[in-house]
Amino acid sequence: MNLFAQRMSQLQGEGAYKVLAQANALEAEGRSIVHLEIGQPNFPTPKHISEAAFHAISQGKTGYTASQGTPALRQAISEYCLQHKKVHTNANEVVVAPGAKPIIFYSMLALIEPGDEVIVPNPGFPTYASCVHFCGGTVKDLILSSENQFDPDPDQLLSLLSPKTKLVILNNPNNPTGRRTSNATMLRITELIRDYSDAYVLSDEIYDRLVFEQKEEVFSPATVPGMKERTILLDGFSKTYAMTGWRLGYGVMNPILAEAFARLMVNSNGCTAAFTQDAGVAALHGPQAEVEHMKHEFAERSVWLAEQLNQMKGVQCVIPNAAFYVFPRVTATGIDSGVLADRILNEAGVACLDGGSFGSYGKGYLRMSTANSMENLQIAAQRLAAFFEKC
Repeated sequence: MNLFAQRMSQLQGEGAYKVLAQANALEAEGRSIVHLEIGQPNFPTPKHISEAAFHAISQGKTGYTASQGTPALRQAISEYCLQHKKVHTNANEVVVAPGAKPIIFYSMLALIEPGDEVIVPNPGFPTYASCVHFCGGTVKDLILSSENQFDPDPDQLLSLLSPKTKLVILNNPNNPTGRRTSNATMLRITELIRDYSDAYVLSDEIYDRLVFEQKEEVFSPATVPGMKERTILLDGFSKTYAMTGWRLGYGVMNPILAEAFARLMVNSNGCTAAFTQDAGVAALHGPQAEVEHMKHEFAERSVWLAEQLNQMKGVQCVIPNAAFYVFPRVTATGIDSGVLADRILNEAGVACLDGGSFGSYGKGYLRMSTANSMENLQIAAQRLAAFFEKC
């Protein structure tokens, strides 16, 4: 008898956590490891946010809350979306969850049935394709290539749209590439989805506060005429406010979907902790200077590391313009990127990820997180330069 349901074979792990465990094991043996594998800011959560949580706990806010989220946080998110994203919404269209990942999963569970097609960026965040497969859907790859600065191609997207397309996932700025696509291209893509399909859009905007040179306003597909009702806007607090362990994210969607997502919350997580939601209100309403400081630091580190990588033997790296990742191409080494990532960890003491863990079109690349100190990045660059010179 099989122990697990067949669908469990469709759920994939996430490479960052696996490599983190391997790196930690090496450190426990006394090895010096520079961690470039995990997308976790090396800054503390801003003090006023933590204090809001402490105050909430001291006031006894440790019980159940509404599954959709507290009215105060949903209202704060609604106001934030209008101010920052130019998306007109209200608290009834907001669903708060313990992290952004549940919103990805709920999108699939609510919309995808066997035979439905989902267009997914490749390379892209691995949870997207994993959840599509779990729900019996078919993944169609929207290819991101370094030759095109990792911008999605509107013509290729159009070729993928079909009567079976139920959902298109857009992630801008993108993980793992560290690139933000222009508003003109994103507008064209959104208009094609609107005009040539009935598909919904899952717009992952988790990194949109970490754009290095904000030459354009933030773009959300929900602002395009005719697309608000068909867009699930995904965002959260982990990256912008250095709150990864707090587990606080949200989705903004039409009221019918919001009610469905709330039912999924009831039957899975129940609710999100009240004190973390108070912390979320403080994050959105409080001072934003630390966000700007972190963004400046990530920009300096990411561009610096990419430039260093471009001087190394067999390495080519598109200069990132957002988030805190670099995604160098290493095909010129002649070594499989998975083998290379493992060797870099064990021989050079630098933990990074095989680009193939982000999809088939990520093979031949490595993802390195710059959410570490400049001092550690300098050590990593020295070790990487020596490694690539020998390999």
